[in-house]
Amino acid sequence: MNYKNLFKKVMLLISSPAKAWEEISLEEDKRKGLATFVYPMIGLCGMAVFASVFIYNFTSDGLTTNQLFQLAMTRCCAVFIAFFAGYFLAAKTVSKMARSMFHVDCDMPKAEQLVGYAMAVPFVLKIIVVLIPAFLILKLIFQFYIIYLLWEGARILLKMNENKSTWFSIFSSIIIIFCPIIIETIFNKLTVLLS
Repeated sequence: MNYKNLFKKVMLLISSPAKAWEEISLEEDKRKGLATFVYPMIGLCGMAVFASVFIYNFTSDGLTTNQLFQLAMTRCCAVFIAFFAGYFLAAKTVSKMARSMFHVDCDMPKAEQLVGYAMAVPFVLKIIVVLIPAFLILKLIFQFYIIYLLWEGARILLKMNENKSTWFSIFSSIIIIFCPIIIETIFNKLTVLLS
């Protein structure tokens, strides 16, 4: 995996979404972003969560190294499962919503491409907030940047007009933001329940 290109793609999506979506629209394989963008970003989020457990709990009284490692692995798995399952659930939901509510041709590969690259915002915010928890308030504010990112993506990838793309991006951003959160919450509750 070329992390330099991954970093460039993330920066382009965040700083200049229209240009980024133009480049993405030229990709012949709509599922290319899955292997070159989504999976590596999920991996980076998992590594950030794993590292943050050691950084912020290393001096905790009462936790042995084994317990600390187990806590780090559990939280890393929660984030991995949340983003992985959340991505596919969001892509399926966005595809169905685009076709039924907005009458736009949005097959699964297009929806996966749109959702995968739009998740750049939640991925980056997750990495930043788990490593620097003081930025939690920024996460709550910048999380809604995904609406603009999706608005540009809907206009370019799905060829939607501005009115449709506005409502589509609002509904899609809610789906993309909350799918991983709900899955992570359920996973964490089940982990506590089964322990």
